[in-house]
Amino acid sequence: MNILSVIGARPQFIKAAPVSHAIRKREKDGASLQEIIVHTGQHYDENMSAIFFQELEIPEPHYHLGIGSGSHGVQTGQMLEGIEKVLFMEKPDLVLVYGDTNSTLAGALAASKLHIPLAHVEAGLRSFNRRMPEEINRVVADHLSDILFCPSQTAVEILAQEGIHRGVHLVGDIMADSLTLALTRIGMRSDILSLLGVQDRSYLLATIHRAENTDQPENLKAILTAFQLLNELILFPVHPRTRKTMEKMHYSCPANVKMVDPVGYLDMIRLEKGARMILTDSGGIQKEAYWLGVPCITLRNETEWVETVQNGWNVLTGAETRRIVEGVQSLSIPSTHPPLYGDGNAARTIVEILMRSQ
Repeated sequence: MNILSVIGARPQFIKAAPVSHAIRKREKDGASLQEIIVHTGQHYDENMSAIFFQELEIPEPHYHLGIGSGSHGVQTGQMLEGIEKVLFMEKPDLVLVYGDTNSTLAGALAASKLHIPLAHVEAGLRSFNRRMPEEINRVVADHLSDILFCPSQTAVEILAQEGIHRGVHLVGDIMADSLTLALTRIGMRSDILSLLGVQDRSYLLATIHRAENTDQPENLKAILTAFQLLNELILFPVHPRTRKTMEKMHYSCPANVKMVDPVGYLDMIRLEKGARMILTDSGGIQKEAYWLGVPCITLRNETEWVETVQNGWNVLTGAETRRIVEGVQSLSIPSTHPPLYGDGNAARTIVEILMRSQ
């Protein structure tokens, strides 16, 4: 069975790593299984791409399309063209896509139009905000997919409400697999706290990258104003897109905000683990914060990971200065921490289901 995996952005590298490892393990055990990796180039910066392949021990991509940045239409169109060419050459038995990026959408469209079976890892997530490009991408990918791997029962139920019942599998969250692996390695491979001169629980960690915050200067300004008012040390790895907007705003960094370049996966997990609290608009980091037992402020008005909010570990503030400040000051660590999103064995389950689908 030849599986063609389409990846292109930082979150997808993290999700694809354990599945790729599980495929290679089954191949070594004698299974007729092979993975062909296509990297669209959606994230191409060294700190957003190559370092993840190294740290997560993902094989070098068989194809690197080198698409780079661009508008949604230009980027998705170029990816669709490039992936289609690869599909014609490789003729895989199945295409595997991850998450909700433009790479996901392009991979799903290309496979569907060529009548190649499609599997979607992280299916069934909804923010119910169609202004988010990610929401469009995940809805389209789900409705084109033949096999849908859901991280939660909520995701399964959402698919059912949309009329999707066949090929749906509750496997748990693939990022739990990645986190388990990372936690075994950060002690040996990450010295980021000493490099930044901080200690555990002495800082807040912030990340901002979603279009709703980076493409709307008023939202980004409100978030950055809240950072200044918090009067706590905030470590802020700055996404390239966010940095461009900040430069256009002529943003002057206050003394309590320490801006750094994007860091690798292991360093990021170490920063998350050591933070007193995390402020983010990232879906993946919301989950990682929960698994690590770190309270989270989500800089959005909605989340796909509703269980983290229901259990009191995550607060939605949107991009509103007052709500962000109040959220940080009032959020306390809940007394309970129930398990969410599986047991860290999603990759093995996914590969077993794919092999049975032949």
